[in-house]
Amino acid sequence: MARRPRIRITETIRTKVWERNQRGQSLWAIARSLDRHSSSIYSVLAPAGGIRPPERRRSTLALTLSEREEISRGVVANLSIRAMASELCRPPLNH
Repeated sequence: MARRPRIRITETIRTKVWERNQRGQSLWAIARSLDRHSSSIYSVLAPAGGIRPPERRRSTLALTLSEREEISRGVVANLSIRAMASELCRPPLNH
């Protein structure tokens, strides 16, 4: 069997793998339907133990891009940390 060039597994393929795994298809059946080797399908399923991990979400404590821009403008305007925090409706320090 000739070696195939390395093909990255895209997010859409990962979604299909998890859907087919949830339906009870075998690794070989999933691999055949997606034109991949079973080892590449295994590398998607194995780290999570075959249980689909929850969708990743950013923490509500993390600053958004717009909040970061506001802080940047506040730094340029020489505003205090407390002034910037009150504009953002956030506590002045998160420890």
